[in-house]
This record gives sequence, C-alpha cells and structure tokens, in this order.
Amino acid sequence: MSKQIFRAQMSLRCCGTGSPERTAGPCWQLYVAQTGLVVRWPTFTWPTSTEIPTIEDREAALAYLGFTLAENSEWEWTEHTGPDYHPHPVRVLLLGAVKVRPLELT
Repeated sequence: MSKQIFRAQMSLRCCGTGSPERTAGPCWQLYVAQTGLVVRWPTFTWPTSTEIPTIEDREAALAYLGFTLAENSEWEWTEHTGPDYHPHPVRVLLLGAVKVRPLELT
C-alpha cells in the first residue's frame, strides 16, 4: 500500500472556473493538493450546478484522478465567507476536504 497521503479539497466555484476548462456558471471543483505548481494539481470539475456531488460522485472523481480515500478518512466540511472582490454580495462558501492516497498499481 502506498504511504503517500495527500489532501483533496472540493468547493463550489460560485462564478465558474477558467481552469482547467472554462465553465459558464457555478460548479463544484475537486483537486488534490500536491507540491509544485497549482496548475499541475490533479483537478476534476463537475458540470455547471450548485448541487453538492454525492459521495459516490466524489469517489468516482478521485478514481478518475488516480486517487482513493486514505484509510479511516472521512470528508470534513467547513464554512467561510467568499472574497470581497467578487461581483456579487459576500456569501457563505462550503469547503470539503479529505485525506487521499494514490490508487494501487496492479
């Protein structure tokens, strides 16, 4: 079993995203934080929607990126306010995070 543990994070991009692809509206985005440039982090973007992806959707996205949940890890959720520079009123943002490990190579 791989001993490398990373942290995956997921948040609602309230104004859409430009990376890795542009979306026209709000969407959930999951990425695995690693060393190196942020633009090279494994990232998965769901189609435009404000609905929180299910646990199954999150696990499928992680597998697509080559990761799985680390042993005994569970999603943790925190709330914070969005940045003042957005062109809409400040709103509460939800951020999910979980420890992950690379999928085993067979």
